[in-house]
Amino acid sequence: MPVIELKIPNLGESISSVTFSKWLKPNGSTVGLDEPLCEIETEKANQELSADSAGKLTWVAQEGEDLPVGALFAKIDTDVADVAALAAIASSAGEGEALASGEGAGGNTSTSQTPSAPSNTPTATSTPNYATGTPSPAAAKILAEANIPPASVSGTGRDGRITKDDAVKAADHSNTQSSTPQPSTPPPSTPPPSTLQSFSRNERREKMSRMRRTIAKRLVSAKNNTAMLTTFNEVDMSAVMALREKYQDAFVKKYGIKLGFMSIFAKACAKALLEMPEVNASLDGDDIIYHDYADISIAISTPTGLVVPPIRNVESLNFAAFEIKVKELSVKARDGKLSLEEMTGGTFTITNGGIFGSLMSTPIINEPQSAILGMHAIKDRPIAVEGEVKIRPMMYLALSYDHRIIDGSTSVTFLVKVKNLIEDPTSLLLDL
Repeated sequence: MPVIELKIPNLGESISSVTFSKWLKPNGSTVGLDEPLCEIETEKANQELSADSAGKLTWVAQEGEDLPVGALFAKIDTDVADVAALAAIASSAGEGEALASGEGAGGNTSTSQTPSAPSNTPTATSTPNYATGTPSPAAAKILAEANIPPASVSGTGRDGRITKDDAVKAADHSNTQSSTPQPSTPPPSTPPPSTLQSFSRNERREKMSRMRRTIAKRLVSAKNNTAMLTTFNEVDMSAVMALREKYQDAFVKKYGIKLGFMSIFAKACAKALLEMPEVNASLDGDDIIYHDYADISIAISTPTGLVVPPIRNVESLNFAAFEIKVKELSVKARDGKLSLEEMTGGTFTITNGGIFGSLMSTPIINEPQSAILGMHAIKDRPIAVEGEVKIRPMMYLALSYDHRIIDGSTSVTFLVKVKNLIEDPTSLLLDL
């Protein structure tokens, strides 16, 4: 069939619909095979969809629209690609014949010849068709780089098609205009910022992104469907900070990455999780699933929302391998390039609100997990040490857990284990 229908592909068992974010190619433009056409947003990540064939693109979906998997979002007329190629060949052949006959060769033309039409006049056609005003692939690239809309350019190719020469002339003309100094005009008088902000009644409405809607749905589900409770403790960070200060330079020199707090907390949690499997378990109906490994999800803040990709088998990773993996996932998350596999799974979650200045919070469980550890800001506080008041760098820890699986005593014991490992990191390194 000359017209190919493009549909939203199956992106995974858990994804039934997507949000159509934006078009990357104009409606009616000529596209090539595997050329990116649009960007869609799922509940886990953004993804580009490409053309299955070359031809003329016709939009079906609109930006911001929610579409189910399998829905039609575009059509491609494959006949246009062949016709456009023939038109380009014919146009090139016509130009070659004109040069061979001496046209435009510096006055060598015969006076009996009919004067040619101006270069900015499109070739006459009986009726406009798909090629009229459509740039060739080379012309489209030049116009896009010069930020010139094709509708503002007159095509001199066959059937009014915009050729490469048309695009080059339009780009040169645009550059000439932009380089011409414009008469300066005094800036408009505006009231001071304080006047603009006082008693403002402005409002704006924006549709929630799919990721934000998914986050909201899951948080509400966790609050409504789990018996969630939070227990607190505090940890003295003196030993960990001294460890990092002593070995940071050697660590960076050997591994090329800094030793952070997250890797130390993750390793401490992994050790405690394997010793207390209830905290590392999840509910499936009336069954409890226990895991003999620690896949720890790390909360990462991105411009579009919070994501929690898991780092697998943390109990088997060294500190450097964990830090490298955290950095890799963080870069991918902020660039919107996390794959579905990288977003799936996890048996326990760690979130660090301390990097934003949070002193204490009650984190919400990441279903179907049963517990989440909240780290917070490190603050110097006076505490009693062996009968004396000393100033120490202290951090509050919060463990939110599902009381259906984890008893209160289990949660407290787990948090104390993590606290002891952090306050004495030697025992963590020696696996004691």
